[in-house]
Amino acid sequence: MNAFDPAALECLAALADAGSFERAAQQLAITQSAVSQRLRALETSLGRLLVVRSRPLRLTEPGKLLLRYARQMQAMRADIAREMGATLGDDERLPIAVNADSLATWVLPALDAVVHAGLQQGFGLELIVDDQDFTHESLRQGTVLGCVSTVAEALRGCSVTPLGCMRYVAVASPGFIAQALPQGLHRGNFARVPWLVFNRKDDNHAVWVGQAFGVNGPRLVERHVPSTEAHVRAAVMGWGIGVMPEQMAAPWLASGELQALHPEVFVDVLLHWHQWKLQAANEAGGHSKAARAPAAAVDTPLRAGALDRVGRALAEGARTTLRPPG
Repeated sequence: MNAFDPAALECLAALADAGSFERAAQQLAITQSAVSQRLRALETSLGRLLVVRSRPLRLTEPGKLLLRYARQMQAMRADIAREMGATLGDDERLPIAVNADSLATWVLPALDAVVHAGLQQGFGLELIVDDQDFTHESLRQGTVLGCVSTVAEALRGCSVTPLGCMRYVAVASPGFIAQALPQGLHRGNFARVPWLVFNRKDDNHAVWVGQAFGVNGPRLVERHVPSTEAHVRAAVMGWGIGVMPEQMAAPWLASGELQALHPEVFVDVLLHWHQWKLQAANEAGGHSKAARAPAAAVDTPLRAGALDRVGRALAEGARTTLRPPG
């Protein structure tokens, strides 16, 4: 197989981002016909269907595999442009996935210096939010180049760095405790009171109950509040018990607007930083082996690469904010 057509790879990435041929064409400033032709040529050369023409369209498994390669090429091209002092286009972006609690506490301060430096370098950072147990799937599918995740094992072709533990504690407002828990929270009432939950992926409250009362798979009354900041506010307003990062609860505990429930019980969530190892510049064209398995790529020689800078910044920020691993 010959080297992949860079223009066709750009079309595949645009289709994944835009979700339709029309919006992908607008993003690339070409016609829909040109997008279709480039994709068809790429599929013909591979002998594989890469995109399912649905509404919205979706990538097949071979398409997701090739998207990882396309993302690596985009990131490496951006690094090379920065090294050469070129101005990057608006579509040059660095997508990474983080969990909402990290985003609300330590990630923004950790990335602040990197982002401000990037304003002069054409640095396009895109933060994609998902549960910490699911961000790794975005990395596997190629929709992001790095992620903060609870998964400890690195994908083939990725590096992984332990960041630290985010500790979760159970809290509630004094008014809620007085009304709903006059005798305290115990085995006889935990299943009758409401628990604040971020979304259906969130299970920290169930894990906390399991540790506190030795119950496997507890069935709880849940109130879903899909915003980290609103989750805290709902707890302060007496909507229910919240299991939240200690960093978020600390000021409300100090002010007395929240109280800890069984402070000796906590859930430690160990976070890791995963990132793709980008291919070396002299391999940017790609051949059949590298193209079929982009995850096997080696480190880029561009030591000051944007993805590496983001990873270092997150690791440093985590060291000063999170509890040490183990």
